[in-house]
Amino acid sequence: MQNSEAEIKEKVKENYSQVVEENKSSGCCSSSCCGSSAREEARAKELAEKMDYSQDDLESAFAEANYGLGCGNPGAIANLKAGETVLDLGCGAGFDVFLAARKVGNKGKVIGIDMTEAMIKKAKANAEKNEVNNVEFILGEIEDLPVEDNSIDVIISNCVINLSPAKEKVFAEAKRVLKPDGRLAISDILKAEEFPAAIKANLDNYSGCVTGSIASDELLSILEELEFKNIEVERKSHSDQIVEDWISGIDINKYIYSAYIRAEK
Repeated sequence: MQNSEAEIKEKVKENYSQVVEENKSSGCCSSSCCGSSAREEARAKELAEKMDYSQDDLESAFAEANYGLGCGNPGAIANLKAGETVLDLGCGAGFDVFLAARKVGNKGKVIGIDMTEAMIKKAKANAEKNEVNNVEFILGEIEDLPVEDNSIDVIISNCVINLSPAKEKVFAEAKRVLKPDGRLAISDILKAEEFPAAIKANLDNYSGCVTGSIASDELLSILEELEFKNIEVERKSHSDQIVEDWISGIDINKYIYSAYIRAEK
């Protein structure tokens, strides 16, 4: 039986909340690993090292906002400029937001959206602790963004859109809030092959950033229908290293891969 959108969202919220409450770091949105705080910080850093973050990023004051939950580094492809306004879809505790805030500077702004109260609370606490004033964190859903039309220069997102059961709405909202010629810089999971029935039936595999993924041709169709331009989908050369531990017992690299997605409004 197919899970409803409400059931999927509730499961994702549950997993994200568990990450914050139990200080877990286990790769993308999985909640299968836990341990001491020091051990989890080391694990989060190890995971992020696979995702194109620099040592400067991982040793910055914002490293505590890194739970190792992504599948890449959208900031590495965003080409952010001073003074730009950036929106992070599914910001979590704010790691990518804080890194982007350094690049856009005091005249720029970075907004993080997340539907999990625990993550937003943690992100705001991180901003206050580190005295970061050019960021804002908002509780909301990426399918219905609480952001004005034509107000964003760049949208970033890290392994979150695959979790949405309404991806067309996500990208339609992205187009609405982007300024003319605004751009997408997204790291996400795409589907390479149909999943076995047993894998697809397990809701944990959806909330774990696996079975909610779509194929690249479906993604391209969505973006083209919305009239995005200069669309690029790039499979990461080290995708296998990023996703290899996400599900045990199968060759997960046969079914999913991590990709960078670029497009312009």
